[in-house]
Amino acid sequence: MRLTSTSDLWWKNAVVYCLDVETFKDGNDDGVGDFRGLTQQIDYLAGLGVTCLWLMPFFPTPNRDDGYDITDFYSIDPRLGTLGDFVEFMRTAKDRGLRVIADLVVNHTSIEHPWFKQARSSRDNPFREWYVWSDTPEPDDPKQVVFPDKEDSFWEYDEKTKQYYLHSFYKHQPDLNVGNPEVRDEITRILGFWMELGLSGFRVDAVPFLIENISPKLPDPHEFLADLRAFMGRREGSSILLGEVNVPYDDLLDYFGDGNGTELTMCFDFIAMQRAWLSLARCEGEPLASALRERPKAPKDSQWATFLRNHDELTLDKLTEDERQEIFDAFGPEKDMQIFGRGLRRRLPTMLGGDLRRIKMAYSLLFSLPGTPVIFYGEEIGLGENLEAEGRMAVRVPMQWAPEGGFSQVEPDRQPPDGAYAPDRINVADQKRDTDSLLRWFQLLIERYRECPELAWGEHTVLDCAHQGVVGWRCDAEDACVVVVHNLTDTATDATLTLKGQGSKRLTDLLTDATFDISAKGQVELPMDPHGSRWLRVSTPDVPPEDASVKAR
Repeated sequence: MRLTSTSDLWWKNAVVYCLDVETFKDGNDDGVGDFRGLTQQIDYLAGLGVTCLWLMPFFPTPNRDDGYDITDFYSIDPRLGTLGDFVEFMRTAKDRGLRVIADLVVNHTSIEHPWFKQARSSRDNPFREWYVWSDTPEPDDPKQVVFPDKEDSFWEYDEKTKQYYLHSFYKHQPDLNVGNPEVRDEITRILGFWMELGLSGFRVDAVPFLIENISPKLPDPHEFLADLRAFMGRREGSSILLGEVNVPYDDLLDYFGDGNGTELTMCFDFIAMQRAWLSLARCEGEPLASALRERPKAPKDSQWATFLRNHDELTLDKLTEDERQEIFDAFGPEKDMQIFGRGLRRRLPTMLGGDLRRIKMAYSLLFSLPGTPVIFYGEEIGLGENLEAEGRMAVRVPMQWAPEGGFSQVEPDRQPPDGAYAPDRINVADQKRDTDSLLRWFQLLIERYRECPELAWGEHTVLDCAHQGVVGWRCDAEDACVVVVHNLTDTATDATLTLKGQGSKRLTDLLTDATFDISAKGQVELPMDPHGSRWLRVSTPDVPPEDASVKAR
């Protein structure tokens, strides 16, 4: 069977790779990564199998928040190169079949942006209404302050004009007034500018903060997201908006838009991510299984983006205090590993103690989750963190290309991890030569994920695996079916499954080629290694498993 045309829905089964140009590769030997260095590594990224690159902010910035404080939305930070370097990078990426999206950070600007300098020059300045001002600060809820180690309020007093300005994040990042039509028009121009230079879309930073400050006199604030999506659709029908929306499932559905998915194209699944970590901490499948059962179906032209780690702290805010403490105890027991009292500033390999079997199982879990997987640069080699760095910068370390580092010919601005995660122990060059390396495992998982469109396109059903340490689900699309099972424990066990409607068929393990026959009653018993993973395609005994897959065209 064949799915309907998917040419404009490339993101449904994409593999998204997030990277920071500043920490990926230095192309001019000044200790800072840049677009020339990134362009040099395009073939590595294409060889890994990723299909979409997500670039963290690369705009001019005072760099007080790692580039998320922007002073010019229409240019490139001089440390990272020029617009010419960006265009050459885009040309090379397109030539290798890679799409590119970028961070859209328009909830706020830098305090040094010309717009804000104008706005605070006087109350009568035309740019005054581009930001949010008040004669008296509205009451703050300390629990909602995003950076409680640095800020204690959302409002900051401006001495010159004798009013307070709103800042949802740091005081040096004043919030834009998206309720102002001029601001919305400017944001649209920013989108159009970068799309003309080849971007296929944007990852929208802090979406709830972006729209919650719209004036109540205006229509539904979600119309702003719908307008952005419509504008992008007119410019390029296959463009996307990937939203950072960390809210409960019931509230999150609103950000997709109506039943046709008219707002955000994709939303990160923060709930399943946090429950996955609870499952890993307990070595029990139920927390993750419960999230997958509760997760609502995304609209037809929308998708869930799945992840285990990203460029921020491992946020655990949707768990109870006791559940959060379980994860702290298991993966970040020391205070300098924790941040804001709600998350961890560590990367996955270090949290799992460098146990390669468990690390491989965790990433197999990620790539087989129903949705579109998103990975953070360096995850494919087991890159560690540097806890000597401040805050969330701990996980934003230089990429390690070779035993001597390979990021730059000079001392990098940011220091790499040391000890067991130093460049001479963890690097691309060594893992390319090792067939059992994490890098090779990633290539296999990406290849298998791309060969299993059911994982992205199909309907998922959580399975009863008859063992609390095992979690599994099936994904069905038309008459094709893929079954995924993971053993979260360090003990070999058997998983007993009942697969309705699949009696007398065969399961072929796509990771090992092992086969298992399903009984006439639809039952099958699967031996599971400690921290074992199985991706199984259902087929009749006379049909090769590769011919039993849904075919996209």
